[in-house]
Amino acid sequence: MKKYLLYKPKLLISILVIFLFIGSGFYRKQARYLKFKVQSDVAYQELSKKFVWSHPRAAAIPGLGKKGNPAVIMTLQKHLVVSDYYSGLYYMRTDDLGKTWSHPIEIPELAWQYEGDSTTVSVADVTPGWHEKTGKLIAIGIKVRYNKAGKQVFDKPRSHDAAYTIFDPVTNSWTRWKMIKNIPELNSKFYLVNPGCVQWIVKPDGKILLPIYFSGSELGESSVTVLECLFDGSTLSYLRNGDEMTVEGGRGLVEPSIVLFKGTYYLTMRNDFKAYVATSKDGLQWTSPKPWTFDDGSDLGSYNTQAHWLVHSDGLFLSYTRRGANNDHIPRNRAPIFLAQVDPLKLNVIRSTEQILIPERGAMLGNFGASAITQHESWVTDAEFMIEDKPHPLGANGTIWNARVLWSKKNKL
Repeated sequence: MKKYLLYKPKLLISILVIFLFIGSGFYRKQARYLKFKVQSDVAYQELSKKFVWSHPRAAAIPGLGKKGNPAVIMTLQKHLVVSDYYSGLYYMRTDDLGKTWSHPIEIPELAWQYEGDSTTVSVADVTPGWHEKTGKLIAIGIKVRYNKAGKQVFDKPRSHDAAYTIFDPVTNSWTRWKMIKNIPELNSKFYLVNPGCVQWIVKPDGKILLPIYFSGSELGESSVTVLECLFDGSTLSYLRNGDEMTVEGGRGLVEPSIVLFKGTYYLTMRNDFKAYVATSKDGLQWTSPKPWTFDDGSDLGSYNTQAHWLVHSDGLFLSYTRRGANNDHIPRNRAPIFLAQVDPLKLNVIRSTEQILIPERGAMLGNFGASAITQHESWVTDAEFMIEDKPHPLGANGTIWNARVLWSKKNKL
């Protein structure tokens, strides 16, 4: 008994040390997950049997808002009942970080154009972004050609093409649509060029990395690549493109979005059956696409819709829709929209960090945008897809949502 009492304190100390070691490991693991809160605000609301607002995407213009905050421009357009049939471009503006917004403003310079045979030309799937070096906002999307019934036509090379417009915040003016210069091989693999619903980034030297999906004249499965482009303040020009990637089945790969986090580029891509991810050190040479999974190895459940990135100095995040959220009544399970942190080495989504950004209220979401706004918050924007004049019984009413991601730590990027 005396011997047991003699060693009992040492035994207790040893046990305590073990628990402290295990516990510190647990807390170190937990600490690497960046906490955030979500505040989902209504930017605008409208119901109509003739159209629905679609593709709302925001970009911050530094210093032009109130109290030194950025002004934020949100581009959007009308979906006109027929599948993938879009109006010209509109925009909304806020100068007080989303407390108040202008109503959608039509941009005359970016209205429909017409070819001689009455073919309508529009630009769809637009994403705006700020180009710091030139002090201009660039909005990039797909030139699309429609017949009189609103169906897309592909009878000519570049019936889909890489289009852009420039917004000058000093003169408050937009240029007419232009096509990116010098994209090669007009009649072969780049028969259709689609920079649609993509996130693109500006490199420190001012060059742009623009992910696209493309296909040849046979209009088969699409492939993804990244274009490196030069922007001089008025003209966007192709310099080169990187690896060309696809997967078999489900239209190949489409709607890629790129981000840079701690020296590595990440690309998320849409397929009809799964979502994919790849990495690169230079933004041009990529690893083989890998299906997105949760950190327990199960499939993410995101399919046939886009996903986008939010990046913080302390974490990489993916916004997405997925199966398995009591949402089988929603076409393609395209609501709600989630945000979760990504393990940048294992390339999986950390399930315990997942939060709902935009709720499911009986209508599809999915054609959305994600962007950094200030060092304290990032935004994910989307609109409820319903061409109706009455609200849905579950609450959807044509809301354009601004989901504000409020970071627990200052974003140093």
